[in-house]
Amino acid sequence: MSGLTKKQKRTLIRIVLSAILLIPAWIITNHFDIIWWKSLIIFLLPYGLIGWDILWRAVRNIAHGQIFDENFLMCIATIGAFALGEYPEGVFVMLFYQIGELFQSYAVGKSRRSVSEMMNIRPDYANVRRDGKLVRTDPEEIKAGDVIIVKPGERIPLDGVIISGSSSLDTAALTGESLPRAAETGDDVISGCVNISGPLEIRVTKEFGQSTVTRILELVENSSSKKAKAENFITRFARYYTPCVVGAAALLAVLPPIVAGGSWTEWIRRALIFLVISCPCALVISVPLSFFGGIGGASKKGILVKGGNYLEVLSRTSYVVFDKTGTLTKGVFNVTAIHPDQCSESELLELAAYAEAYSDHPISVSLKDAYGKNIDNDRIREVKEISGKGVKAVVDDREIAAGNDKLMESIGVKCRPCHRIGTTVHVAINKSYAGHIVISDEVKPDSDEAIRALKAMGVKKTVMLTGDGKDVGESIAAQLNLDQVYTKLLPADKVGKVEELLDEKEHYNKKTALVFVGDGINDAPVLSRADIGIAMGAIGSDAAIEAADIVLMDDKPSKIASAIKIAKKTMNIVRQNIIFALAVKIAVMILGALGAADMWAAVFADVGVSALAILNAMRALSVGNID
Repeated sequence: MSGLTKKQKRTLIRIVLSAILLIPAWIITNHFDIIWWKSLIIFLLPYGLIGWDILWRAVRNIAHGQIFDENFLMCIATIGAFALGEYPEGVFVMLFYQIGELFQSYAVGKSRRSVSEMMNIRPDYANVRRDGKLVRTDPEEIKAGDVIIVKPGERIPLDGVIISGSSSLDTAALTGESLPRAAETGDDVISGCVNISGPLEIRVTKEFGQSTVTRILELVENSSSKKAKAENFITRFARYYTPCVVGAAALLAVLPPIVAGGSWTEWIRRALIFLVISCPCALVISVPLSFFGGIGGASKKGILVKGGNYLEVLSRTSYVVFDKTGTLTKGVFNVTAIHPDQCSESELLELAAYAEAYSDHPISVSLKDAYGKNIDNDRIREVKEISGKGVKAVVDDREIAAGNDKLMESIGVKCRPCHRIGTTVHVAINKSYAGHIVISDEVKPDSDEAIRALKAMGVKKTVMLTGDGKDVGESIAAQLNLDQVYTKLLPADKVGKVEELLDEKEHYNKKTALVFVGDGINDAPVLSRADIGIAMGAIGSDAAIEAADIVLMDDKPSKIASAIKIAKKTMNIVRQNIIFALAVKIAVMILGALGAADMWAAVFADVGVSALAILNAMRALSVGNID
């Protein structure tokens, strides 16, 4: 009985006791000549023990105006069986229904436990040094800028940066990766990881409400509220289906005896069998359970899906559109060339670093890293960042512009092209061209694998959108064998290109989906506009993660193909359950109406089909093992 809740254990005990009482009741009534009312009392004991809660729920729901549900169907069918003198059948129907309910409850509980165990990342405390001692404090009380200490074996409670110490981090609960990740002084760390070896001193960068662990838990908790079309269809279907079958059963019990003069007892018996068969449990439980299992299985691989509706759309992917920097490439830039025009290399690099001093863009960071000296902020004023172009600033009373050729064009400066492949940062001093700096990014190790996997599964087109120049964009696209690339795009241009691709996709097949994958704050509008937006979660911006429908916690593009495979398998399971349940029920309902199916066949069509459908739905939990 391990793994069962207290309520499930009580139900199991009732099932066992009812079965024990049913056996001698069946023996006594079959081997001894007992008056009918004594037989009724004998069978009412196991019936009341196993069915009292179903009867109570039916009465309570009727009192609240909710009449046509499975409790109502079971009550009518079993009470009707007793009325016809079929006492053992009445008890057996209720007994097997409760067995099915217990099995269903266990399956749902196992699915929820699988997700909650995998997402058991909420920290219980944070260590803060006060008066020379470590004090355990509620993580919600820690502020950004506070310093916490994480001992070996403890879970990192808040996002931050290591200011002292080095260690290995277990990120399996977040990313699905079994290999530990090295972390040392200066590295950013995210909440939810487990510190394996050395003690770490961490300066908190985000309060608990904005931390990675909180965002993940919110995504998982809210995922069940966003239902797929198949789930909504089943909900609507059950709402109309149940009263329809109750009406059909009533007509089946009344019309034939009136019209054809048949036996009332026989046709009422057929109507009751019809009601037992018609219970929609298999569909109502197995379809949502399939989506819940798919979301849980995806989470095991570090793929967070915000709802079953997104899995459904993702399974129909035909176009995949990528941002470049931080998505297909590492987003770690290095200065590879400095070409001054009217100053020295050191002065050109210094002016560019000062102009970019207040920006956190990877290119800006690389310029400051290459400069390698402390920035004197007193030398800088009137900083203006121009989205998709670059920055302007006054440095030492000189007006500095650093950015791409569009920025140079906007200030009327003619820039000199560079033969080197990479991102070119042009610099102008007082609207006079001063030279350029070339910065190169590196393709992620699994980007090539990601594109190949997508094409292997039938994705029609892979596209890259980038603000970089034509040479850089086309070089990356050729290296990864992408179908199409668009370069020199501003954030608004990316939305426009996605709109064009959506129109193109509509002509190809209206039922398919376009997926956009990005990581930066500039990608948020595009993530929202695509049929499905996928954000790179570990280093992705809050805005991108908020706008996305799916988050990849470890930033590996290869996980996109895994997500699509999981979505396809989940939808296959959903379709199998719908077709199987409806086919069996319709067939047995027809047999029951014709008198060719007895109460035992009805029990199989209800409890048996439900059990098989739930077993099939639980396979969705293993979708995380998809390669």
